[in-house]
Amino acid sequence: MGNKKSISVGISDFKMLVREGCYFIDKSLLIKELLGHKTAVTLIPRPRRFGKTLNISMLRYFFEKSGFQDSILKSESSNRHLFKDLAIEKYPECMDHQGQYPVIWVTFKDVKTSTWELCYRGIQEIVASEFSRHRYLLDSEALDLLQKNNFAAILDKRADEILYRRALLNLSEYLAKHYQKRAILLIDEYDTPIHASFVNNYYAKSMEFFRDFFGAGLKDNSNLEFGFLTGILRIAKESIFSGINNLRVCSLTDDRYADKFGFLEQEVKTILDYFGLENSLDDVRRWYDGYQSGMHKVYNPWSIINLVDQKGKLQSYWVNTSDNMLIKTLLQQSGPGVKEDFELIIQGKAITKIINENVVMPEVYLDDNALWNFLFMSGYLTFENYRADSSLEGQFLAELKTPNAEVAFVYNTQIQSWFGGSEDSFRVYQRMLQNLIVGNVDDFRELFEIFSLETISSFDIGGKKPEKFYHGLVLGMLASLRDTHEIKSNRESGWGRYDVSVIPKDKKQPGIIIEFKTVSRIKKETLETAAKDALKQIEDRQYEAELRVRGIKKIIKLGIAFEGKESLVLVA
Repeated sequence: MGNKKSISVGISDFKMLVREGCYFIDKSLLIKELLGHKTAVTLIPRPRRFGKTLNISMLRYFFEKSGFQDSILKSESSNRHLFKDLAIEKYPECMDHQGQYPVIWVTFKDVKTSTWELCYRGIQEIVASEFSRHRYLLDSEALDLLQKNNFAAILDKRADEILYRRALLNLSEYLAKHYQKRAILLIDEYDTPIHASFVNNYYAKSMEFFRDFFGAGLKDNSNLEFGFLTGILRIAKESIFSGINNLRVCSLTDDRYADKFGFLEQEVKTILDYFGLENSLDDVRRWYDGYQSGMHKVYNPWSIINLVDQKGKLQSYWVNTSDNMLIKTLLQQSGPGVKEDFELIIQGKAITKIINENVVMPEVYLDDNALWNFLFMSGYLTFENYRADSSLEGQFLAELKTPNAEVAFVYNTQIQSWFGGSEDSFRVYQRMLQNLIVGNVDDFRELFEIFSLETISSFDIGGKKPEKFYHGLVLGMLASLRDTHEIKSNRESGWGRYDVSVIPKDKKQPGIIIEFKTVSRIKKETLETAAKDALKQIEDRQYEAELRVRGIKKIIKLGIAFEGKESLVLVA
């Protein structure tokens, strides 16, 4: 069998993996599929850590001419040996393309800056680095003096912005003239700086630049054999790829390349068996499987690699590799309808949504459906039953849900901390819930009134919409109490719909019905009259009926009234 291969964490350079003898999943048939489609420009959006960088690195080493046709630099040895015994080697018609093209390769995965000025400097460094890789062109007889001067200006980072916007177009032209062969353009994580610009409020400036940068390089570029881009999001064509009519987007709902990003079940079985973890498959499936990719179910590759490295330890690996601030902000600023859907998501249920994978970043704050599609494309949700909407021509529907236990973990833990705010607030929150479920109503009342006073403003800047606080409370309860209680919100019971029902799995424990009311100034209500009205509604509409049917004998009824950030809790 030879020396046992080791698992590598964080190595995304294909050549390094092969040279170091590391274990990796063979995805080389991506090359065959890419050559077979003959698409001018392909965009592959996938969640982070799903193998995009490794795959695009593999494409670079496969297609790139490894020797330079100049009189100064010595020719390197071919990269053909890197593909020995891989699946692609069985296809001679594909191997004929190995090492035959000049390649432009850039990655934006680390451009996550707080200002446009820093972002632009990062772009300058990336572009200059790739030009430097092709520095031999300065000695090429195929380039004229102006082209060499422009090349040198990019290298020295003294070029004006127009030259940077045309950098991909110009470099592809220089390479095509030098080699008499059209270039291949590989761009990894194209949308990372765009995402950062949105979070840090310079979105319009970055979009203006990248629209020209990508457009010049990709639109009707006669010096390009093909372009291949990866990213997390499918930024709407009208936003960034305007006029690029030769673009093919292969997203998670597409069957093309569906098995080339993420690990298939058989691939996971093989790697677990190789490292002596074959007995853990059921748990591994529950934790890391569940992503729908075209017709395939795939595992999160980052999590599987880390699981093997940690000798089978089940824990959250993927969700800890990124800042979840945007999701936190989206959740806190969203309306009650979104939070009600989140309640279902946390309970492991599915929600039906329109699938529109063209993300316009500013709309995620304004359009609930854009928010759900953003979470879906980012890997925080997966889909099933993707189908055309018979009532809306050209629209598609799918059920969205959490893919696995690892992603459910982010909702269960992050939502609690986001809702609780500071560490002190979170401790108050935990004590408040503990007093509630054991029936210590007086202590719950005191803590709730303090907690709502401190927390409502984090869900609504004006502090005038306690509905957001109420839905946040429900989300937090779902995450905190799910092991011991079932939490229901806005569900039918008796003769109406209660606001919240806390149903213990142990029938000896008390069940709780909560009704919320906002003080109406028009009705000249006070906190006390509104809270009493909430209790009366519980009684009149017999909200306790569901709890009685379940065999729960002790029932606590709470009427909670809000006026701004102040609250009052009454118990029946």
